[in-house]
Amino acid sequence: MASPVTTRTVRPLDTLRFDTSGPPEITSVVTDHLLRLGAQAAGSVSGTAPTGQTVLAGGGFHPAEARTTWSEPRAGIVDEATVQAATGVMGVHGRKHGAPCGLAADYTATAAAVLTVQGLLAGLLAQARGGGPARVSTRADHAGLLTVFQYLAAAGADEGEAADIAAGGPPFTSAEGLHFELETLDPAAWATFWRALETPTDAVRSGWRPFQFRYATACAPFPRALHATTRRHPLERIRQAASNAGAQVCVLGTLAGRAAEHEDADPWRLSLLDPSGDRPGSPAPPPPGRPLAGTTVLEAGRRIQAPLAAHLLGLLGAEVIRIEPPGGDPLRGMPPTSSGVSARWLALNRGKDAVEIDIKADADRRRLREMAAEADVFLHNWAPGKASELGLDSSDLASVNPALVYAYTSGWAGRIADAPMGTDFMVQARTGVGEAVRPEGEVPAPSLMTLLDVLGGLLGAEAILAGLLQRERSGHGVHVESSLLGAAEILTAPALARAARGEDTRKPAGFRRPLPTADGWVAPCDDSAAEAAAHDLRELTTADAVQQLHADGLTATAVTTDLSGLHRDPRFAGSIGRDAHGAPAVPDPWSFV
Repeated sequence: MASPVTTRTVRPLDTLRFDTSGPPEITSVVTDHLLRLGAQAAGSVSGTAPTGQTVLAGGGFHPAEARTTWSEPRAGIVDEATVQAATGVMGVHGRKHGAPCGLAADYTATAAAVLTVQGLLAGLLAQARGGGPARVSTRADHAGLLTVFQYLAAAGADEGEAADIAAGGPPFTSAEGLHFELETLDPAAWATFWRALETPTDAVRSGWRPFQFRYATACAPFPRALHATTRRHPLERIRQAASNAGAQVCVLGTLAGRAAEHEDADPWRLSLLDPSGDRPGSPAPPPPGRPLAGTTVLEAGRRIQAPLAAHLLGLLGAEVIRIEPPGGDPLRGMPPTSSGVSARWLALNRGKDAVEIDIKADADRRRLREMAAEADVFLHNWAPGKASELGLDSSDLASVNPALVYAYTSGWAGRIADAPMGTDFMVQARTGVGEAVRPEGEVPAPSLMTLLDVLGGLLGAEAILAGLLQRERSGHGVHVESSLLGAAEILTAPALARAARGEDTRKPAGFRRPLPTADGWVAPCDDSAAEAAAHDLRELTTADAVQQLHADGLTATAVTTDLSGLHRDPRFAGSIGRDAHGAPAVPDPWSFV
């Protein structure tokens, strides 16, 4: 998405310094992002305390402070494993297998770290606009709830899912034993692909719905005939059938392969727009309230990544205006619904205003440019090259608003040659995420939980906040780009580092596997896992099993498999509310003081 007026890369935290300590799973990501944004470490980065502390100061700012914890004290949630268990991440990730299982990567800690950096950037931005110093608190368990927001919303809706929740799903396997992902958004392409491989018609027909809704349900109970079909054909035949049908195939990549090509790029790109132009005037100080109060965001987003980024900016106080097609966003009616509105759509878009614009019409594009002239942020995730074709790229909008933060959330950021479609599961497949999230003994496979769409949305919001801060410090607009590829890289960073050193990239067999009880599952913390596995808890209730492990000096918590009851869970007392439509709403991921 390069633009003629996009110039040198900028670092909005230049001249600032920071100290951080706390859980390394969190602080390592916080440190990496602050360094990449231009800050310098004031001293050694160390500590294994359960509470993280980060102080960012310099550059004329009062110190910005962030506190990051795993959860509220006494909740029994003390590390990545127990956060995944309590928030439902294990339950959602395990739907494909018919039983809860943990992600072998530190997913909620990574999300919490990005949210911590967001909070620091928002605090500095508020200062730059005339506010006072602020302290921000984040919690990994609240980050975990945010990562399962769409599944939680669906579980609390007025009706059931549009597709069955049952074990099953990709990847598929070729005759050579190669595992691959298949992607298409077109039911005709789906049918053409399978018929070319001589698949039974009933299986083709009944397989489309679970495939189509796998993003929503985190599982895809396909007919066995689909898997049997691909096992009969060599990969080259499968690739040709996909190409002819308009579908795409991606063989699962390895972490070693990704490490060999990995260039250690930033997870986002920030560049000044037209620094030679007139310096725009400083915006008026924000009204009292949240850090982004008085900021206007135009969002032309679809699916999860861009809408989530805009949603987070809205939680920070921005006015978000969605650009929707004539007739409104068709996803408003996607089942299941709450009071007639899609519960998943509400989870991403509640509180936003909406304007219907036909971007194919000249008059409506002029209207959109007029709106951008008065906005602070323009955000989209259109297909590569589409904004330029429409006359809505960064150069077009910078000409009417040189102070604009122009943000693009993409799949690949133009960094991977011959990349497949930039969707969550294809990026997981290409970048080795499927290997990183599964321990030894399991077939490497992308999670059917939308890991990268959510983490990509978090990165998008982080990058926009960095762009807004850079605008305040420089007086010029900023071009911002983030991607699902960047999300994959920060999630797999520890495994990629091990691969680069020639070490084993995967966790040992059984890593983060909960233990069955008489009525559910218990997950020990990582430090207690080996000793807890020696206990036979199958005759005990889950509550008694947790008590038994605690009596033996081990830390564990119950695994949430039924998201519909999470709002009553004492571990999250008062945290999960309901919106005006009755849909579940997860708590804001930050608390500012």
